[in-house]
Amino acid sequence: MIELLKTFLFLFSVIDPIGSVPVFIEATKHFGKEEKRKIAYRSTFTAFLILLFFITAGQGMMNIMQISLDAFQISGGIILFLFALTMIFGEGKPEEEKHLIKDYRHVTVFPIAMPSLASPATIMTVVIITDPNTHPLLDQFYTMCIAAFVLAIACLLFLSAQSIQKKIGESILTVLSKIMGLILASFAVQSVLTGVKDYFY
Repeated sequence: MIELLKTFLFLFSVIDPIGSVPVFIEATKHFGKEEKRKIAYRSTFTAFLILLFFITAGQGMMNIMQISLDAFQISGGIILFLFALTMIFGEGKPEEEKHLIKDYRHVTVFPIAMPSLASPATIMTVVIITDPNTHPLLDQFYTMCIAAFVLAIACLLFLSAQSIQKKIGESILTVLSKIMGLILASFAVQSVLTGVKDYFY
């Protein structure tokens, strides 16, 4: 149960559905209520398919390229830490990803599904925590379910995006996103330490 909770917090921090709400609002501002609802469903489902691919095939790709899990944990942890720093000290996830919107006709995939939900950091995370050599198939299934659960939360937040923004404001959402960055930074450092320890011992 503790491991499941840890995985949930890890994925919730890196996917950061709260920080994606302002991105969704900006990306769908030209659409009606019904179309926004469809975009919420489609974007979260697309993000899930992307993560599902890397959960099931990520380690196989690493094996083909002869990349050890230890090396990936260290490099992935460093990248996750840098990503967390941008969440903490940068403009914040919402503002950075709003700038990515160039074509409002195709916002379902870019930037909502990717990189807002299924970011490179999220992809690296699911690969790190689903190593078939150290995690049985059941653990990978649990990771898949937890990822789906976090994305379901994101979908619910998207469906209530306007009321959420009115009640708590975009500045609070940015602060919450930075808190997620702090949690992610801790997980990232732990990933590096685990990779170094396993490599040498």
